[in-house]
Amino acid sequence: MTKIRTAGLSVMHEITPLSTEDCFYVVDRNKTGFDYPVHCHREYELNFIEHAAGASRIVGDSIEVISDYELVLVASPDLEHGWEQGTCESSSIREITIQWDASWLPATLLQKNQFRSIRTMLERGSLGLAFPLPAVMRVYSKLERLSHGGKGFQSVLDFLALLYELSLCDDARTLSSSSFACMELHSESLRVKRVQQFISQHYHEEIRLETLADMVGLTPVAFSRFFRQRTGRTLSDYIVDTRIGSAARQLVDTEKTVAEICYDCGFNTLSNFNRLFRRKKNCSPTEFRENYKKYKVLV
Repeated sequence: MTKIRTAGLSVMHEITPLSTEDCFYVVDRNKTGFDYPVHCHREYELNFIEHAAGASRIVGDSIEVISDYELVLVASPDLEHGWEQGTCESSSIREITIQWDASWLPATLLQKNQFRSIRTMLERGSLGLAFPLPAVMRVYSKLERLSHGGKGFQSVLDFLALLYELSLCDDARTLSSSSFACMELHSESLRVKRVQQFISQHYHEEIRLETLADMVGLTPVAFSRFFRQRTGRTLSDYIVDTRIGSAARQLVDTEKTVAEICYDCGFNTLSNFNRLFRRKKNCSPTEFRENYKKYKVLV
């Protein structure tokens, strides 16, 4: 494991035990607590945790308290993630971690129709993907089989079956904002993608509804309805989320003041920035910076 530096904060870059001769790596461990720092690694990871209610999960700019059953996919080499003790008092925590190299499922394979749902899941997993309890329960036996199985061909089929089962889950939830993770969002609509790219490049400026609507040849009313149908969010919420994600990244990676970051990210007033940030992150910008620093720096 090596440490990489980003403007005052340390990120642990994990060198995983995955062998170049294996398709994936599985470890099943029992532990009494969480002591591994927030980190990143080039391999994709599926992490299952049980009996750790009260622990905190950090994925990108998402910091949440977990329940008794946790299953998260991280499919990006640069996305910081980790789990912290929080208020968890359990002394019988179980963790199953599966890691694999992205090249093991090449783009030429993922483009096939039979792998479309897995491809979509991995794309969403670039921001971190948390699966709901029903989905966790459906794949529990598959996780058990993989953790206790061998390294033969059958284990590869079991792993693919696990990925496929999870890819059918409609209510898995992305965790990090795309602007924090510096990831391009995927959309099957060229018009939505064009708008998203424009927002990612101009979020720090004033963005008018009429400008975006004209860009894709729709009236403002029709565009607002179209954007919400395709993204599940209103345009204003999407812009705010982009700005908040960018602000969170600057809070983590720079020594700029909160006021400087506020105006750099397109907010007009500090009070409005603080209000929206708290609504999205359940803490103030200053608290977010201090909390993330605590999780991220190895002491």
